[in-house]
Amino acid sequence: MTDTTESRSDSTRARLLEAAVAAFAEKGFNGTTTRDIAGAAGMSPAAVYVHHKSKEELLYLISRSGHDETLDLILKAAASSDDPAIALRTVVHDFAVHHARGHTGARIVNYELNSLSPEHRTEIRGIRHRIDQTMRDLVERGIQAGVFDTPDARIAATALLSLGIDIARWYRDEGDWSPEDIATAYAEMALRIVGAT
Repeated sequence: MTDTTESRSDSTRARLLEAAVAAFAEKGFNGTTTRDIAGAAGMSPAAVYVHHKSKEELLYLISRSGHDETLDLILKAAASSDDPAIALRTVVHDFAVHHARGHTGARIVNYELNSLSPEHRTEIRGIRHRIDQTMRDLVERGIQAGVFDTPDARIAATALLSLGIDIARWYRDEGDWSPEDIATAYAEMALRIVGAT
């Protein structure tokens, strides 16, 4: 295969993924057909199967990419400062901005998990566990340092992640708040959730 053919094939796969995001966002995974995806990409329905095994594979690729990106963001933000309060503020801020700016994809990544195959769902749950654990470790680091005062690091970490994840459900570009407005407010709320001193 030539570089031009590979590049065209990669471009086609990317168009199909973008079309799948748009279709899943509009109709949900179960309400979307491969014909919907192909039509949104300006292709024939057969094109989907030339480049992807199934509609579920498209969902998996979207989910895997979204979760990998989120894990990378959380790990970098958590390691951004030795001060747990500053690191937590950065994590929550960046997580909120990420979910607001990418709200359409984030909605699919977070709310279509049960449509994944058991094998893919297990893999994604593993990534989600690492995200959860990173947040919990950061909250525990703050408790041990005496800068956070919360009785249950696990519940606090779950609440903090839920704030960001839920943005994808309600955020709209034409709304009253920018991603930065939300992120700044959520970062301050996060310190209250963990009882920052």
